[in-house]
Amino acid sequence: MYLETFTLPIEKEEALIEARMRENDSGYGYIDNIYPCGIFDRKQLREIGFARVTVLYGGNGSGKSTLLNLIAAKLGLHRAAPFNGSELFETYAESCRFTCGTDEEGSPERIPNGSRIITSDDVFDYMLAVRSNNEEIAETVERGKAEYARIKFGENVVLRGMEDYDALRLQVQARRKTLSRRMFLREHAGTEVKLSSNGETALEYFEEKLQNDTLYCLDEPENSMSPKTQLKFAELLEKMARYCGCQLIIATHSPFLLAMSGARIYDLDASPVAIKNWWELENTRIYYKFFEKHRHLFEE
Repeated sequence: MYLETFTLPIEKEEALIEARMRENDSGYGYIDNIYPCGIFDRKQLREIGFARVTVLYGGNGSGKSTLLNLIAAKLGLHRAAPFNGSELFETYAESCRFTCGTDEEGSPERIPNGSRIITSDDVFDYMLAVRSNNEEIAETVERGKAEYARIKFGENVVLRGMEDYDALRLQVQARRKTLSRRMFLREHAGTEVKLSSNGETALEYFEEKLQNDTLYCLDEPENSMSPKTQLKFAELLEKMARYCGCQLIIATHSPFLLAMSGARIYDLDASPVAIKNWWELENTRIYYKFFEKHRHLFEE
């Protein structure tokens, strides 16, 4: 494993962070938000020990995304979507500590190059960017159809100088017997990126992004995925962790991800925070009670 432990500041250390940031020469003489101070100390969460797959479970406001972002900040992981922290977030992250594991020969591991944090916003931004790109290509194609007809069947371009070269080149291409209109448009307008449903597109995004021998922090990656797609996604993550040398730290409350084989789950809804089995968690027990109540509908 690359990351073995992550240690958070205790109450006294948090107080020192606040005091230091309030000093006149700190640049923060007035602080109106002490986040993330106070979140984890009151839950008696001091240190996290990691497995190949570690899950930070909890409801909204439990601190699971905050903790994931602290880990990413402390490790210097690459990120695409910015994190909206507070005045104290960076200083708090600097006060955290971590240790790396050792390899099979006992040599110290390091955080691999290419390790990163991926949030649900990254996936949504990708889908929006692809849709925007496809719309622009579709508009270009419509203009290109008219341009193709004008170039192919219009008057011959006369080369009088370099300023006529591009127009002549396009006409030669359009009139080549081996080049269909579809091929002409593809060359000059581009090719649309195939988009499936949001859930399938999100799964394809992760299939493309996740690389071997890398550490990933994933913040609620199941957003937009249907239960069926979440099961496929869980299989992908298990494969990446078991066979491809990846270490995964995931903030989620999806029962399908919680049930991944060998996952070490920290229940951030509990005080003190505790390691639990997936079937002991409130979220999964709510699902169980709901389906148990309606068992007769499934047995008919």
